[in-house]
Amino acid sequence: MTVVEHLEELRYRVFISIVSIGLGAIGGWFLFNPALDLLRGPFCRALDVVPVASRPPTGCQLVFTGPVEPFLIKLKVVVFLGLFIALPVVLFQFWRFITPGLTKRERRLSVPFVVSSVFLFALGGFFAYLTLPRGLQFLLGFAGPGFVPLLTASRYIGFFILLILAFGLSFEFPIVLIFLAVVGIISSRQLRSWRRYVILVIAIFAAIITPSQDPYTMLAMMIPMYLFYEIAILVTRLMKR
Repeated sequence: MTVVEHLEELRYRVFISIVSIGLGAIGGWFLFNPALDLLRGPFCRALDVVPVASRPPTGCQLVFTGPVEPFLIKLKVVVFLGLFIALPVVLFQFWRFITPGLTKRERRLSVPFVVSSVFLFALGGFFAYLTLPRGLQFLLGFAGPGFVPLLTASRYIGFFILLILAFGLSFEFPIVLIFLAVVGIISSRQLRSWRRYVILVIAIFAAIITPSQDPYTMLAMMIPMYLFYEIAILVTRLMKR
């Protein structure tokens, strides 16, 4: 394929992905209310351990400060739900874009690639959801007495979505390593020799990508990522790479 043909293929794959996200967002529109209750859950649980004097007057209800903000909040949540619903299609389009450069044997990995990627992204989002209450407790109580949090819905939901995306993408780490080993870019021997440096890189990555940057969230990302690194070494050795 020429450069122009590659660009046309990329445009087609991006178009299919955008359409699938749009269709997923239509389904997400009807899931907005239960999704919003799910989003508020970590904030409500975090306030349960905050001293009564430091709790916001609105409880765990989120507020908005402008007439257009409710529409933007719903749009943000719906698009995020659409992305999550359409994730298998998006990942499959990505795989189809890179398959022309792979061998016939490597192309057979499309289904395992998509299934494992969706599972790991969902697992990362689940970890983020479990970690968020502890992170919020640390952040909301960091200023000490005399300060009362009053979170707007837009900022909290944006923070929540960024955290989910950060964990979801970071949990794709072993898929990237195994893919690079399959195409012959890296080997299990190289992965074993990089262990001491990988710990430092993972720590820096977790400090940069986590929007809260609290110790609980960073550790919740660092530990699974290193475990995934060891799993990637084991898988690549079994594949004799």
